[in-house]
Formats: sequence, structure tokens, C-alpha cells
Amino acid sequence: MFYEPGKTDHGLPHDPFKACVIPRPIGWISTLSPSGTANLAPYSQFNNLTFDPPYVMFSANQTPSASQKDTVVNVESTGVFCWNLATYALKDAVNATSEQTPPEIDEFEKAGLEKEDASLNSVLVRGKETKVPMVKASPIKFECTHYTTLRLPGNPPMGAVDVVIGRVIGIHIDEGVLTNGKIDVSKTVPIARCGYFEYAAVREVFEMKIPGDDPNRHAGLEGSIKGNSEIQKRRVEKEEKKE
Repeated sequence: MFYEPGKTDHGLPHDPFKACVIPRPIGWISTLSPSGTANLAPYSQFNNLTFDPPYVMFSANQTPSASQKDTVVNVESTGVFCWNLATYALKDAVNATSEQTPPEIDEFEKAGLEKEDASLNSVLVRGKETKVPMVKASPIKFECTHYTTLRLPGNPPMGAVDVVIGRVIGIHIDEGVLTNGKIDVSKTVPIARCGYFEYAAVREVFEMKIPGDDPNRHAGLEGSIKGNSEIQKRRVEKEEKKE
């Protein structure tokens, strides 16, 4: 089959687009409003972009009333946000925080989630530095600063989509999810968004190493900041020898 989105009908009972690009990591984003209200919401268009320095992105459609999501408003107002790993154990809370609620609602409290203060990210609330909350039960969390927002045009009523890019400045990892120095998905069991109302739970992985012994490529695929620094150091030393 072939169809042109928005031009020709796919002929299926449900739109297949989101079910084609799966599984998608979930951006469970926590923010703090300038007035001090905590916000927590999941976004299924989320991923990392690069690793040295690390950047992540999430995209949020406007609401049917053509206004920005509370998360985007908070990020652009305060310049900071946190990402919390969405796990199978926390799936009901993830789902509860997906409900669109008024900005004065604290989704942590609504979902019955205990908060944990960020180490670096804070917001000035009524003259007092207040830490951005994170999901305490989530085993992996990122603290991020806002880098930019790219707005993509869209059709009403959802309208434009805000693609928010943030730089990761702090990473929290529960040592209980490590095995031999590596994050063990059998311990974290992250959930991913699929199509329709479907999700996946990641419990098994397999390993494939790229052909060749190029350490530069291996460092890049691992996302090793140390390895990237060593590559640059060798390049500088090589150039100095030429001089």
C-alpha cells in the first residue's frame, strides 16, 4: 500500500504513522513553573541527539486550544528541565501524568509520586532558589538546561509542534541497576511507546559489534566522552608533530 499523509486516504481503520516508527523512548519530563508548581508529563517523541556534550530532545504538540503545553512554557520560562526514565514498574504513574490538566495541578501529587530534588537545576520562586523535582523512584534521571526550541508548523487544531532541545548537565544513576559496570535493562525494564495505545517493555537485549577495529568509531557508538577527548588529544599531538 501507499498513501500521501494529509492528501490521500490510507484506507485503514487507524492511522499507521506512529506505529511505523517504534519503539520510541519516552520523555518523562519534570519541570517547575515560575510560580513554583511542579509539572510532570510524558512525551513519546524523545531521544538523545549527541554525547559530547550530551543533548536530548522532546517534541510537544500544541493543545487543541492552540496553546503551548505546560512543560514547554515552564522550560522556556525557567531554562531548565529534568528527564526521568519511564519504567514498567512506574507505567501506571506515567499514564496518570499523561492526562492534560490545568497548570496549577501538581502531577507528582496526582500520580502519588515521591519527589527528589535535582542537584543542579533550580528555579527562582518568589526570591528563593527552588530545586526542580525529579521522580525519586525512577532509576535514571537527567538534569538539563534549555538550549533552543524549534517550532514546526502543523495543521489545526493541534497546530504547531515545539521541538525542545536541552543540554544534559547532570546524570543520576541508581547503582542497583548496574551489572558489571553497565546499565542492565533487565533491572530497569524501560517502557517504550509503540503505535495506537500500545507500549513495549524492554527486558532483553542482544549485542552486535560493527565490523573493524577502529577505536574512534567504537568510542562514538558507545558515546564515550573520555574516548572522544582521547581522539582529539591524539589529533592535536599529530598536528603538533607536523609543525
